[in-house]
Amino acid sequence: MQAKELIETRRSIRRFKDTPVTPELLRQVVDLASNAPSWKNSQTAAYIAVTDTAVKTKIAEDATMAFSKNKDNINGAPALIVLTTRDGVSGYEPDGKASTSKGEHWQSFDAGIAAQTLCLSAHEYGLGTVILGIYQEDKVREILGLPEDIKVSALIPIGFPDEQPDKRPRKSADELLRIV
Repeated sequence: MQAKELIETRRSIRRFKDTPVTPELLRQVVDLASNAPSWKNSQTAAYIAVTDTAVKTKIAEDATMAFSKNKDNINGAPALIVLTTRDGVSGYEPDGKASTSKGEHWQSFDAGIAAQTLCLSAHEYGLGTVILGIYQEDKVREILGLPEDIKVSALIPIGFPDEQPDKRPRKSADELLRIV
């Protein structure tokens, strides 16, 4: 797929086929996603692929704050990508001082780029994704045994789509762009 087609056809997928996503396919998706830009090439984003049904269910049940749509999205997908970032790197110099007025906000910026790049990469390989933001980070970190300096940036169910949502309305360039 060309970039234009990839961007225009990617959709948030909330219904997945039962077909498992192989470890090799997950590696290919992450390998392509590793090309995402990051603060001074810090590459702090990392991905945990949860394919174990019991672990996925525990995250869905214990960490989604009773938000049933997210539970359904997680439990309905053959895999769950937990997007993580290393705290205190993006936007900071080696001495720990912020390089930008954005401070720790830059970490979220890098995580957003990584999430979108992962979703586009998955789409390139025929997989669907949806980015979830409603979850309890501490619960996810506890379930996965993550250290304090690793932050959970997003939960991304991934699998072969079992739906083809229509394109949602988008604002035009005239509404979005101001040229000075």
